[in-house]
Amino acid sequence: MNGIESFVRRAAMLAIPFVFLAVVWQAVSLVMPAFVFPSLDNIFNRTLSILESWRQFSDVLATVSRILGGLAGAFILGAIFASFMMRFRFLDKFISPILTFFQGIPALSWVVFAIIWFRGTEFRIFFIMVATTLPAFTFQILDALRGMQKDLIEMVQSFRPTRRKILTAMIVPAILPEILTAWKVNLGNASRVVVVAELVGATDGIGYQLMQQQQLFDMAGALAWTLQIVFFVVVVQQIISLIETNVFRYRAISERTI
Repeated sequence: MNGIESFVRRAAMLAIPFVFLAVVWQAVSLVMPAFVFPSLDNIFNRTLSILESWRQFSDVLATVSRILGGLAGAFILGAIFASFMMRFRFLDKFISPILTFFQGIPALSWVVFAIIWFRGTEFRIFFIMVATTLPAFTFQILDALRGMQKDLIEMVQSFRPTRRKILTAMIVPAILPEILTAWKVNLGNASRVVVVAELVGATDGIGYQLMQQQQLFDMAGALAWTLQIVFFVVVVQQIISLIETNVFRYRAISERTI
């Protein structure tokens, strides 16, 4: 019973800020023009219509696939770069300044570069996603590798394991928390970048639809499409948090036994 009460209390505390924002928005919508502050029921109906229409929902799926594809590509390249930078110091000194330089380039600049350099829309967006998230993935994985305990490495190596065993039994479990955190952080950044890329360089997707709503001066539609990307980010982050809870359940046990 205490567990149920605790869950209800946490859910209520989480909901209170959003309920407050909804009440304030609805109150303002009563005194402001509908094209500036549409009512909550109008926003809800527009959001529901996107989910019910396959033609519109396909734009949501297009954006989601671009985010996940770009993040997967950046993560794989980042893991490769981090591995070589960890093993070879001269590569670390050579690649780190380049990635730091890339981090300073705004996402909108990468969008402009991609439009000038490439023709295909999908490759443009993939390039933009990788260019903007690769430095973060590389540095986060590299820091995780450097943070591994030397005593643990020496102990595992004393058993003369194969490289595959070292990877699966020592390296991956040691850096997995930082990897999941990196995915959660880069997921939010990637969602913003892909929408900007679609605004100026795509004929479908949430960003493209937001541009259409802006041209129609349709605030309710703009909010409805924005909520689609917000829902996606929230759901994926909750899935990652659930994975963390289940994979690292031993942490809570070990803390209680100390």
